[in-house]
Amino acid sequence: MRINKSKVAVGFMVIGTLTVIFGVVLLFVGPAIMKDQIIKNTVIDPNNDMSYTMWRDIPVPFFMSVYFFNILNPQELLKGEKPMVEQRGPYVYRKRCQKDNITFHANDTVSYLEYRSYFFEPSMSAGNESDVVTIPNMLVLGAAIMMENQPYLVRLMISATFKKFKEGPFLTKSVGELMWGYDSELVEFLNSYFPGMLPSTGKFGLFAEFNNSNTGLFTIFTGQNDIRKAHKVDSWNGLTELNYWRTPQCNMINGTAGQLWPPFMTKESTLPFYSPDACRSMELVYQRPGVMKGIPLYRFVAPKTLFANGTDYAPNEGFCPCRQSGLLNVSSCRHNSPVFISHPHFYNADPVLLDYVQGLSPNEDEHGLFIDIHPQTGVPLNVSIRLQLNLYMKKVSGITETSKISEVVMPMIWFEESGYIDGPILTTFHTNLVILPAVMEYMQYGFIALGLLTIIIAFLVHHRARRSRNTAVSSIVFENPGASIKEPVKGSYGTETAEKSNMNN
Repeated sequence: MRINKSKVAVGFMVIGTLTVIFGVVLLFVGPAIMKDQIIKNTVIDPNNDMSYTMWRDIPVPFFMSVYFFNILNPQELLKGEKPMVEQRGPYVYRKRCQKDNITFHANDTVSYLEYRSYFFEPSMSAGNESDVVTIPNMLVLGAAIMMENQPYLVRLMISATFKKFKEGPFLTKSVGELMWGYDSELVEFLNSYFPGMLPSTGKFGLFAEFNNSNTGLFTIFTGQNDIRKAHKVDSWNGLTELNYWRTPQCNMINGTAGQLWPPFMTKESTLPFYSPDACRSMELVYQRPGVMKGIPLYRFVAPKTLFANGTDYAPNEGFCPCRQSGLLNVSSCRHNSPVFISHPHFYNADPVLLDYVQGLSPNEDEHGLFIDIHPQTGVPLNVSIRLQLNLYMKKVSGITETSKISEVVMPMIWFEESGYIDGPILTTFHTNLVILPAVMEYMQYGFIALGLLTIIIAFLVHHRARRSRNTAVSSIVFENPGASIKEPVKGSYGTETAEKSNMNN
């Protein structure tokens, strides 16, 4: 049986056309399918085991690295000389976070308490918790500033109390004691006679109130009916705004809880989040694109205006009373103690702050904070939040412990909370969000290319088949011209003669 190549070619043209149409449909439907999958895995839903478990029990290892500013000249500082410090550390702690008391509400929100615990990691540290360092005594020098405007007699009594309990202007203790608390008769006395004056009721330490504690009751949106609201804070401890600051804008609780963000970010997006430890909302801005182990990301960093004072950046006026730019006064949420937050080594701060302290050397790579986000999902891939704790101190008449200390914002410690996706989680993330979309994209264009190629080849085959048929017909005509002419004439003539004969009869 002879194959009709023209008909086969037409059939392949139809198949090629359908393949192109399928590829074009995938071109529009594919991204919609991926978007739907991202939304499905972003919404906080207990029915989605994988995403819900990752949200509830953060599987990414987080670490807190702590650096102390060891004072090298404490006696000279009491004489009014410029303080000299050396950085000691890092002392690294593994941070474990777990959400508890999870309650879903009818308005597409969920409430939870997140508990955090810290565990020392000697192998990752540059020393041990038994290392001894010297830092300012917050109980003495902080109280001196707080009592500055009290009557002189009261200040004398405060100074006598310090002497009674043998509290001096500086502390020389182990890292472990300074971090998690040490026994102090003064602390016991203050907690007994002035309850609530100190942030902790037990031992006094810089991070005593952080370990085995929660960050407050967060209520956030699940994103169920509006993915743009996913993970955004609805309230914190029942509050929709704060009361620490002087303006409504500064008291706003904006953004997320700082762990996940809504998906589908652009370079114009920002990263707002509320930090209970900083007592305020903060907002990071886009810096540059990047890639982490094959996964595309956007890097967001702190703008220079984050800790700018009200003079340099008017919207920050509500965080005042302010000092130099680069310092955030958190005394209003820290029992009125003269504590300031900044970037480490006064990075991005007024250069004059560096003139008051010897031993500081700020740079972006070591001291700038950043969050690397996968823009399509809002999932952080690499996080490094770096902040510094400073104490404002100076001579206060009547409190002899302050001696002749010059006015200075004294760095005490800085810490970095960091974590990045790795291991099986990174593999799953890479497969679902990089490989599968790439395969789908290649399939889309592959179907279109294959369809077009099929159509072109089928057209060429069809064209050749037609030419071959026409050539064959022409060959017959030229080889036997008489037969090709006489037959139709003979037929016509015969028919005409027969008709005439019948008419004659």
